[in-house]
Amino acid sequence: MSWFRKRVIELLGRADIRVDGERPWDIRVHDARFFRRAVVQGSLGLGESYMDGWWDCERLDDMFFRLLQADIDKSVSDWHRAALSLRTRLFNLQSRTGAFQIGRRHYDLGEELFECMLDPQMIYSCGYWKDADNLAGAQRAKLNLVARKLGLKAGMRVLDVGCGWGGAVKYLAENHGVEAVGITVSEHQAQFARANAAELPVDIRLEDYRDLPEKFSGHFDRVFSIGMFEHVGFRNYRRYFDVLRKCLKPDGLFLLHSIGRNTSATHTNPWIARYIFPRSNLPSVRQIGAACEQLFVMEDWHNFGADYDRTLLAWHENFETRCQNLLSKYDERFRRMWRLYLLMSAAGFRARRMQLWQLVLSPRGVAGGYNAPR
Repeated sequence: MSWFRKRVIELLGRADIRVDGERPWDIRVHDARFFRRAVVQGSLGLGESYMDGWWDCERLDDMFFRLLQADIDKSVSDWHRAALSLRTRLFNLQSRTGAFQIGRRHYDLGEELFECMLDPQMIYSCGYWKDADNLAGAQRAKLNLVARKLGLKAGMRVLDVGCGWGGAVKYLAENHGVEAVGITVSEHQAQFARANAAELPVDIRLEDYRDLPEKFSGHFDRVFSIGMFEHVGFRNYRRYFDVLRKCLKPDGLFLLHSIGRNTSATHTNPWIARYIFPRSNLPSVRQIGAACEQLFVMEDWHNFGADYDRTLLAWHENFETRCQNLLSKYDERFRRMWRLYLLMSAAGFRARRMQLWQLVLSPRGVAGGYNAPR
């Protein structure tokens, strides 16, 4: 038995995972090269070898949950992670030019994929499952929660930073009578969103957030950003909050909906960075707090990260059952990549390594205090 095989067996054993075991969370190895690749290349090797069909697992989410619960990732040297860390410290990967790369690499993969995976509103962010029993209901509940937290009223001017396919601005314009501007760095999303909200007072722009202030200084009653802050990058957090502060009226409110992590970092998982979300980074409490200082009053900080586990499992079920007609466009390697992304992410939230935060911020503080809806 090679040293690499022994090392993998030993590490997995700490998490009660067996090689070629019979339990749903055990892995079955089809190519012995997997052992060396996983040890030498860390998370990138583990992910790429799964994409290449070198190993399988019946319940990937359970397997990764066990690995994270046992802190196995902290026991593995990963030079790819170290190299990525150095690169993020030397360069601003989320510059204006870099910002549009995420649109081309991820969100422009094709509406067909996201239409079959997401809810009818095409909301690609965590649902709110408190009183919901299906994905569509959880996404409506999330949008209604946003509306209640922002105190939306008919006629208000609202800005959606990172509007995706326009589902949120469409829903809020239809159900709360707001006038909305939505911006995205994805050309495909912008085209889809414009068509989706064509009959409503909604203006969709292909635009980076850094280009907003001159056009919209003090223009908006409310600003919200759902699932976009993960692409801003730690070098740009202060600039981001400064820009949106300038877009708000003095008595306005800003809602930030973002995935977060428990410790401060400058980069994401190397496999995620290469295949799913290039140039992304999850913020920490400390990083957000420092970036907001002297710009906003923190009115509310709501964590419902456990709901993302359920959201991702719902997306995965849709992907596996409703996306069969996409086989001609997306090959088996892509399907394995996408499955790994969804289930590995679900495990991260289940293990509480990742959080889902909704923050409500005000420029000067809400007179008499802010009453936070749940």
